[in-house]
Amino acid sequence: MKTLNKPVVLVPACNRMVGNFPYHIAGKKYIDAVHLAGCLPLIVPSSTAAEIDELLEFADGVLLTGSPSNVHPSRFGEEVHDPSLPLDPDRDEWTLPMIPRALERGIPLFAICRGFQEANVALGGSLHQAVQEVPGQRDHRGAPDVPDAPPELVYGFAHEVNVVPGGTLASIVDRPSFQVNSVHGQGVNKLAPGLRVEARAPDGLIEAFSMAEAKSFNLCVQWHPEWQAAQNPISLRLFKAFGAACQSFRDRHREPHRDPDR
Repeated sequence: MKTLNKPVVLVPACNRMVGNFPYHIAGKKYIDAVHLAGCLPLIVPSSTAAEIDELLEFADGVLLTGSPSNVHPSRFGEEVHDPSLPLDPDRDEWTLPMIPRALERGIPLFAICRGFQEANVALGGSLHQAVQEVPGQRDHRGAPDVPDAPPELVYGFAHEVNVVPGGTLASIVDRPSFQVNSVHGQGVNKLAPGLRVEARAPDGLIEAFSMAEAKSFNLCVQWHPEWQAAQNPISLRLFKAFGAACQSFRDRHREPHRDPDR
């Protein structure tokens, strides 16, 4: 059987009710961004803890997507602050244990918004459940008071991030600051041990981090670089860097295809 040429990137799906029926859902913009990175997306509907290692055997990269749902507060030792907000405990159940296993294997990891929060919690950190209620923090929720807001408004630039020199993000973007969108209510409270801050918002909130001692590329960002990524020079750099890391992992770990007739 011919092996695939492109790196395979696992993309965890969310769990959503559509009408009266449960669905697994992954946003098209994330899939488009994986293609932009030069990789082949593989949407994973759900998994069990026992299946994680088998899934990672196929993976040359992992993209943790954003979502309307929040990480369940019980995962960092708190009660639910606002029961009206959506949760996705089924996603938590397998993505949280998957994250340290992927990093341990050296599989490139790119985490966005909810994925950023998942990574911090999975590695031992905690979250603010409502950043806008924390003294000194701004409201990072985008356009929550606009009913049926168009995507261009929701994902429009909201503030700058200030890049920490010497890190992964700094090496990719090669500039001290840039504009990002902002569509989140949760945010990092306690950063997990071993993680390095890569960027902060003007109010000091952590906007990007990485695990400096990991075996391969990993970057977690609070904003949404996948939104119109092909038209955003910063997003292009981020996804190209992720794609290059996935290709490098594949080159090191997959047997090259050999023509059986030669």
